[in-house]
Amino acid sequence: MKRIFLVEDDKEIARNLVLLLHSEGFTVTHAATRDDALAALAANKFDLALIDISLPDGNGFTVCTEIKETQDFPVIFLTASGDEASVVTGLNIGADDYITKPFRPRELIAPIRTALRKSGRPPSAFEICGLYVDMASGVVKKNGSEIFLSALEYRLLLVFISNPESIITRSRLLDELWDAAGEFVNDNTLTVYIKRLREKIENDPANPQIILTVRGMGYRLGDMYASK
Repeated sequence: MKRIFLVEDDKEIARNLVLLLHSEGFTVTHAATRDDALAALAANKFDLALIDISLPDGNGFTVCTEIKETQDFPVIFLTASGDEASVVTGLNIGADDYITKPFRPRELIAPIRTALRKSGRPPSAFEICGLYVDMASGVVKKNGSEIFLSALEYRLLLVFISNPESIITRSRLLDELWDAAGEFVNDNTLTVYIKRLREKIENDPANPQIILTVRGMGYRLGDMYASK
């Protein structure tokens, strides 16, 4: 579930936006001032920010600059006027889009989904529980030592890395391995590959922390991950 950071001082607008975003399947963290926004950024990670340019203790440009310097996720400015200078300033400091108030719900949701889609490229390197994966070179290391995966084991690992917050069903994994292998991969074979991969990347394969089983649904990546 994507995490939206809403920085808006108008209580009524903020309440309506939170309800709208929740109805669209997003989680929302709201801050009403610049100082509150900067504190929330230091304590949380987000996927996209909606920022009002005019805030009671400053402006949203400071918040946007902090985002681009620390987490670098998409920023969409909300502005109550068509002030061209403010819009240009926002875009020049890294904002991805702007929306002029008042706006209809679709006018907000569409650019949010577009910005999230554009920013959804997989990271170039990935770390979790002592496992380091460099996607550019294909090098995989465990606790600093290189380990060697088969083509299908590596493909399986990449599926989880590319979907760090999703539950991956067994049917989807079978589809992914079929594409990679060019041959039939059945349910029993998938179980074998999951077991082999865990034996190579987990500290304790019997108690996995990287590839977790979600009973009755499939698998997901563990929580202690970081992309670069």
